[in-house]
Amino acid sequence: MAGVLIVSTPGAQDALKSVFAAGAPALCCASAGEARRALLGGDYALLVVNAPLPDEFGRELAIQAVDKGLDAILLCAAPQAEKVAAGLEKYGVLVLPRPLSRQQAAFALRLLRAGRQRMRRILEENQRLTKRLDDARVTGQAKCLLALHEQMTEAEAHRHIEKLAMDARVTRRQIAQSIIRRYEGDAE
Repeated sequence: MAGVLIVSTPGAQDALKSVFAAGAPALCCASAGEARRALLGGDYALLVVNAPLPDEFGRELAIQAVDKGLDAILLCAAPQAEKVAAGLEKYGVLVLPRPLSRQQAAFALRLLRAGRQRMRRILEENQRLTKRLDDARVTGQAKCLLALHEQMTEAEAHRHIEKLAMDARVTRRQIAQSIIRRYEGDAE
């Protein structure tokens, strides 16, 4: 189970842990350097930065975490929150003003979960479409080889590939790959 990495001064770590890591494994760090070392060896889904940190503000750490696939929340003083958020939104870092109520934190976590689910669905759709495009590319290459070597039209080559796939009970892609191997072997 992926955990929560909380980066804050020691005085606020327990409060942040109770708000952001309810039931999830959590690790608390006191500096950005310590958090970077923890990121190298740990399995985390969420980074919570209570800015400013002793060795940096926390922006760069949050951006690095998002680049590694984590959700990132940066907490900062309310007067700074709008300005900081404007610079970090493009990276996908959620900036929340301090002081933060439990309800606000729970709402932010729900937003992150909803965004993560949406991104997961988009990535799955992307993989599905990429596979379809690759299948079409391979099938198209096989049709071209059949047209070149067997003097078939594209429609005839298409029907030929489909019939072979149905008869052999395999995918069109597998038949297309075998056709490509056969004709590429002849070329050598």
